Amino acid sequence: MKIISYNINGIRSVIKKGFSHWIKMIDPDVLCLQEIKAHTHQIRNDIFNRLGYHYYWFPSKKKGYSGVGLLSKKKPFHVEYGIGVQSIDEEGRILRIDLKEENLSIMSVYIPSGNNMKKRLDFKLFFMEKFFLHIKKIKNEIQNLIICGDYNICHYEKDIHDPIKNLNISGFLPIERKWMTNLIKLGFIDSFRNYIKTGGHYSWWNYRFNSRKNNKGWRIDYILINNSLRKNMINAYLLPSIQYSDHCPMILEISII
Repeated sequence: MKIISYNINGIRSVIKKGFSHWIKMIDPDVLCLQEIKAHTHQIRNDIFNRLGYHYYWFPSKKKGYSGVGLLSKKKPFHVEYGIGVQSIDEEGRILRIDLKEENLSIMSVYIPSGNNMKKRLDFKLFFMEKFFLHIKKIKNEIQNLIICGDYNICHYEKDIHDPIKNLNISGFLPIERKWMTNLIKLGFIDSFRNYIKTGGHYSWWNYRFNSRKNNKGWRIDYILINNSLRKNMINAYLLPSIQYSDHCPMILEISII
């Protein structure tokens, strides 16, 4: 089973760039999308119908902003939109599907950026607190949980090209990194780090300064997999050559339970 997480930075934009052809070629069983930046009626659902997917969208109320989506070849027996916190859910940041036959729950999450530290860092920290409590709660109910998404956090120094320069920048703040550690300690595996231990592997690059060409990036996209699924893991990797957005896809391959 192949699960992909990808911040596409605008679904209408990537569709114009031939995104559907890439989906057909790589053929994921589940595709988690972040930052769709569109309301449901603006999305070409006919494309995903032809590709054989059930599709679910959780857009932001604000036009052209945020939003997450999930595509699945198998129809879920349950779909969960948001976590019941209005200020978070109105930005369309958390969506989960539960697959009965595979005995899996898969979540697409888009944690806010705190780049504007005066206006958005407090909201990011609020989101992180509420999200942590939500995961802690549902882990008691859902054993085989996979959390895919753009976390907007570099966990370790090797996850960012310049840890010294960015020490006081949101995305690499000590409080954010500690939160990431505590989330994993709830019983998750950073799937990519299970296979790749070295630095220099990133999932996001600034559009400016030739950052991608020079590989000056940040690894802020993750697929966290519940410890119960460790034995089912086959591989996990990034696809930096895929350039539909300023992020690249994260792939997880697992055996069916």
